[in-house]
Amino acid sequence: MKMASRKRLWVVLAMLAAMHAVVLLAGFFSPHHPARQNRMAPFAAPSRLRFVDEQGQFHFRPFVYARVPHPADPRARTEARARAYPVRFFVEGWEYQVAGVFRSRLHLLGADEGAPLFLLGTDEYGRDVFSRLLHGGQISLLAGVLAAGLSLALGTALGTLAGFFGRWADAGIMRLAELFLSLPWVYLLLAVRAFLPLHISPAEAFLLITVVVGMIGWARPARLVRGVVLSAKERTYVLAARGFGASNFYLLRKHILPQTHGVLLTQASLLIPQYILAEVTLSFLGLGVGEPASSWGNMLSSLQQYHVLTSYWWMFAPGGALLLFAQGFFLLASALQERASGSL
Repeated sequence: MKMASRKRLWVVLAMLAAMHAVVLLAGFFSPHHPARQNRMAPFAAPSRLRFVDEQGQFHFRPFVYARVPHPADPRARTEARARAYPVRFFVEGWEYQVAGVFRSRLHLLGADEGAPLFLLGTDEYGRDVFSRLLHGGQISLLAGVLAAGLSLALGTALGTLAGFFGRWADAGIMRLAELFLSLPWVYLLLAVRAFLPLHISPAEAFLLITVVVGMIGWARPARLVRGVVLSAKERTYVLAARGFGASNFYLLRKHILPQTHGVLLTQASLLIPQYILAEVTLSFLGLGVGEPASSWGNMLSSLQQYHVLTSYWWMFAPGGALLLFAQGFFLLASALQERASGSL
């Protein structure tokens, strides 16, 4: 049972690491620049990767056909099957940065000029949805991770202070935590964001969202940490260390705070998808990261238009990515809890 839970944990970690690696290396996996517009191809359907051409000949290398206006309806587009455009791997293209440090022009795949490769179609401006999905994931995922880190840091500090020193510190911090827990966080988040400036740069909007979301969600981690600290400080080896003259800082660093690691890891796996959703919600409503930067929230905002909602299924792609990452983090939380319960 213990080996099974450990194996499951490593499988989930590997899956999440692979998904995050794809987003981190968005420039490498993106066939197009996320801001590049193709006004001749608004809401273009996803390119169909083919292996068999019109003559029935099989190709080992996948290929696509160019899309041209339909003879009967200029607004519609059809495939021009007179020429096949092979998909090429490891091609040079526009320059990008990896983690803001390394520069490269190498891309995983691309197609010849004349047949743009749109794996998930295009948006209303003819921008590649797949490329914007990967680059938007960098903003949404980073916002969730940083906000969760801020909440956990604040919750750990306040929870440790309340549990270790007790009395007035415990009473004051826990009453404040109860107040934050009783408020609906979505409405509180919208209210706080509404008081902040609306017309700001994408970078400033990202920082504001991260700080606001992180400052709001500290209460639950603080209560959990407080419970662990209350239990840990009464253990025999802690009392013995105190009897030998150990300082409060030594007790916290050596004996008490290490006991909170399991709780913090589980909380991180639960908070990160919630905070990603918070960023997506704010950007969807126009209160978060705006154009020209891409995030999953402002990509989904086009679905507020009825004709987009009903006609272009590929515009739901950011929602699918959000569900995939959220499920991965929830599986991680379940695996961590299973391993913790198995080790007791």
